[in-house]
Amino acid sequence: MGIRTQLSQTFTFPNPVNEISARTVAAGVVILALTTIATGAHLLVLVLLYGFAARVAAGPKFSPLGLLATKVVVPRLGVEPKIVAGPPKRFAQAIGFTFSLAATIAYFAAGSAAAGNIILGLLTIAAFMESALGFCLGCKLFAILMKVGVIPNDVCLECANIWTRQKSPAL
Repeated sequence: MGIRTQLSQTFTFPNPVNEISARTVAAGVVILALTTIATGAHLLVLVLLYGFAARVAAGPKFSPLGLLATKVVVPRLGVEPKIVAGPPKRFAQAIGFTFSLAATIAYFAAGSAAAGNIILGLLTIAAFMESALGFCLGCKLFAILMKVGVIPNDVCLECANIWTRQKSPAL
């Protein structure tokens, strides 16, 4: 097996994804973000940034929160997996990365704890909605972008099939 094949197999995002694991990771994000804001321990934003980068690149494989969720917490919950499409979840992780990067820049490059806290506050709201309510803002944005053609259908064929069925007239 060549290095290119090994890399492509290592750096893949799972599809499908267990929604319960995704919600558990989101709960961890809420805890980390709130801890960062409440304690002023701005270095914790680097943990968030790394976690999001790792999850975008390879799903839970290199993410401490992802591994904790998939290998420790979720198996002990005793609930049935809820399987959902992976690409919208990866998109949501990329948005989380973007917010974490913006907070990192605010804290360390701009020297603005207030701006960093506001950005992390927004991330916390989105992560809370995912973890507690099962409402993934990033996934909803992904769906809108697919519907208007910004994201091609072949990025998530399962998503495209769902939306095609929804548009079809009832028989």
